[in-house]
Amino acid sequence: MIAPLYEAGALSPRSGLVVALALGLAFGFFLERAGLGSARKLSAQFQLTDFTVLKVMFTAIVTASLGVFWLSRLGALDLGRVYVPETYLLPQLVGGAVFGAGFVVAGLCPGTACVSAATGRGDGVAVVGGLLLGIFAYGAMYPVVERFASSTPRGTFTLPQLIGASHGMTLLILVVVALLAFRGAEWLESRRAAAA
Repeated sequence: MIAPLYEAGALSPRSGLVVALALGLAFGFFLERAGLGSARKLSAQFQLTDFTVLKVMFTAIVTASLGVFWLSRLGALDLGRVYVPETYLLPQLVGGAVFGAGFVVAGLCPGTACVSAATGRGDGVAVVGGLLLGIFAYGAMYPVVERFASSTPRGTFTLPQLIGASHGMTLLILVVVALLAFRGAEWLESRRAAAA
């Protein structure tokens, strides 16, 4: 991705790394403050008792989506310069299923596992170890799975293309779905709390 801030001379590669490190530390700090370094809290999502993960992730998705949309509308961001990874439908569906199964079993995703490990939790350290082992194993096996990994290509396939709507309409739908999800999560949490 070629960032306009680099082109404009506002950031050097070194200062860009400093900004990335600062953002990563802030992200980890806020994940921990939200309680997302705890596998128990994340596992509660799958037990339908605590929807903090859904709320945090939907908030992040909606905030980033609104930011990108309005920055592009105001001319501060050229969407044509934003890198969108290519879609490989079947391999990414399989990867998503493996990721989801790992999330359910471990109670942590890669980001929250790093936060958990950084705060000294043993389960976080174990998940980070498993994550690194999986990365190395996939790298070693790549020649065997390369054909599958590059199968069913769809190019840069985006959500507006999938639903056949404009960027603005897709964003409106996303916001409405998020608000409904928040309301549904609050309702389920209150029902569970009342039954306990």
